[in-house]
Amino acid sequence: MTRYLEITMSFETLLGNERLKENVIQSLRKGRASHFYLISGPEGSGKQTLARLLAAALLCGAGDKPCLTCNPCRKVLENIHPDFITVDDPEKKTVPVALIRQMREEMFIRPNEADKKIYLFPRAQDLGIPGQNALLKILEEPPSYGVFLLLTDNPEKLLPTVRSRCVELKLQPLPESVLGRVLEREFPNADPDALRAAMTRSGGFLGQAKKLLAGEDAVLPQTADFVAAYAGRNALLLTQTLAPMEKWKRDALIPVLQQWIEILEGALACRAGMPALSPLSSQIAAARSGQDLTKAITYLQKASQYALANVSCAAVCGYLVWALR
Repeated sequence: MTRYLEITMSFETLLGNERLKENVIQSLRKGRASHFYLISGPEGSGKQTLARLLAAALLCGAGDKPCLTCNPCRKVLENIHPDFITVDDPEKKTVPVALIRQMREEMFIRPNEADKKIYLFPRAQDLGIPGQNALLKILEEPPSYGVFLLLTDNPEKLLPTVRSRCVELKLQPLPESVLGRVLEREFPNADPDALRAAMTRSGGFLGQAKKLLAGEDAVLPQTADFVAAYAGRNALLLTQTLAPMEKWKRDALIPVLQQWIEILEGALACRAGMPALSPLSSQIAAARSGQDLTKAITYLQKASQYALANVSCAAVCGYLVWALR
């Protein structure tokens, strides 16, 4: 019983998901760890946290696993363990099949330091059909020491033959009491309405709620002027806001446009009955119709696409003065 309680405490880094954690703990206690785990959940649900805790448990050098203090555990948490290997190329939209084939060859080299060799796939949904087929060859006959952790926000994008070989660990939303307590601690200066809106719009997932609140904490100077101009239907103020931006570089302009889109999307959600994440979104929602907001979002998305396509900032800003007037 003591061992069970200590292992339970080691998984407390992952909030909520009590049933999932209990099942994982029980399988570890009985020595029934799987070769293949499919860890699923939307962005910000804790997939990376669970993967690292599970890898630490499998590589831990202590009696009660994971202890999170021994050398192997620390190496896993710091991403420097030689037997905990990430298979990904973040710069590519699809994980290159060449990486899968390289992993398949290296898998049969025995572990460096531990009894297990663990491969982490942080974007399993982006493996593509060729990559998944290459992976299947090793999933069918893995070495005894091999473990695969496949992370995905959409299990349906994986082949049934891949999914059928995995133990799926599906992460759940956090209870409101747990989520609210964490957000209040990490964002002590946040407006209570913004906290409630973040909890609602995140669907109960901590990472998404933190991202929403962090975005509101970093409102750019031009955004307040844009909101005042657009909500007040003030074409002159809109022109005065955009005119200096004509001389910017594209990599400075694009984040501003993205923030304006997020503010308008928040206003549209507010008009649909959801709580507003930002007072700026509330201000626009009170002044503009849903049809106005939909059109403005479309215009801003086009402007952002133009900027990404190397259209000059002067042309992009001129387009917006005309479209949003």
